[in-house]
This record gives sequence, structure tokens and C-alpha cells, in this order.
Amino acid sequence: MMNQSWDEKYNQSEFIFGTEPNLFFKEVIDSLTPGKLLLPAEGEGRNAVYAARNRWKVDAFDTSIVGRNKALQFAHQHQVKINYFIHDLTDLSVLTEEYDVIAVIFAHLHSNFRYDVHQKLIKHLKKGGLFVLQAFNKKQLPLNTGGPKDPEMLYTKECLKKDFKDLTILRLEEEKIFLDEGPRHHGWSENILFLGKK
Repeated sequence: MMNQSWDEKYNQSEFIFGTEPNLFFKEVIDSLTPGKLLLPAEGEGRNAVYAARNRWKVDAFDTSIVGRNKALQFAHQHQVKINYFIHDLTDLSVLTEEYDVIAVIFAHLHSNFRYDVHQKLIKHLKKGGLFVLQAFNKKQLPLNTGGPKDPEMLYTKECLKKDFKDLTILRLEEEKIFLDEGPRHHGWSENILFLGKK
């Protein structure tokens, strides 16, 4: 992951993906008893702060120092605490705990290492825990409403079935969604939603 480019993107007063939680993430979190949550590639902290405000114990990480600083300031404004550290999603050796929920929201991994990262994350999910993922699918490529332009970083149902073959799939679908998540995610977009249970 290249933190310099994300530092540059986050280095503005505006939250580039908004301050409201991702709606799919919110839907799942709101249905559960609060527990321990991991948010990889959390950026400016919108999901972390929402969860903390709803009594979740939150660990989050990203490669961007600017994103982390904005997230911690956002948490302070809402009088909640989140444990937010700087780390790369492709190296998960820093993780030592197990989580009730792991949520990977629009953190696109290249196909060269996506499977390995997902498998390593699953190891840190408690038995009975949930894995939540939302990303852009390959039909997003020609659209200008967010996401990477490398097709190897866009997801399919088939690749997620393989990545999460050891989980019970509760939801896996491609869906056209109107995103309203700040200036970087705005407009009709092609998404893939995944929810699995260990």
C-alpha cells in the first residue's frame, strides 16, 4: 500500500468519504450486540467512530498518518476512543487478538495478494464472528463514481467465494447502489456485498 498518495488525498479539511458510516457496515453493526471490532484500511475513521459511539471496542489501522490523525480528532469530537495504529494491510503480523466482527469497507486488494490477506484476517475472527466486506465489482471500471481503475483490484462473487470458502456465506451479491459517501464515492456504482460467519 502507498501511504504517501493517501496522505495527499486525506490532507484537506473535508472528509473525502464523508463522516457518516458506510450503510452496509451500519446495517450489520446495528443488528449485533457490541463487541470487539477490527477495521483494516479505515482511512478517516467514519466507521470506527460510529461503532465506538455505539459501544463497540474498536481497533483500526491504515497506512496513512493523515487519515489516522483525522480519525482520532473525529473520535475526540464525539468523545469516544478508538485504538488506531499505522500498519499495512498486506502485513498482519501486528495482530494478536480475535474479533467479533472484521469489516473491510472499500479496501481493494490486488489479486496477487488478496486471497492471502483475507485468509490471514479470518484467523483473527472469533468462532461465530462475522466478516463484512463491501467493494466495487468489475462492472465499476468504466464509471467515475469511485474505486481503482485496475481491474485486478475489483472483485467478483467467484473470487470472494474462494477467499472465504471456510466461512458460512450469509450474503454475497452484486448490487447497483447510489453512493453518497463524500466527494470520492458519489453516484451510481457497481458494488459487491459480502457477509460471512466463522
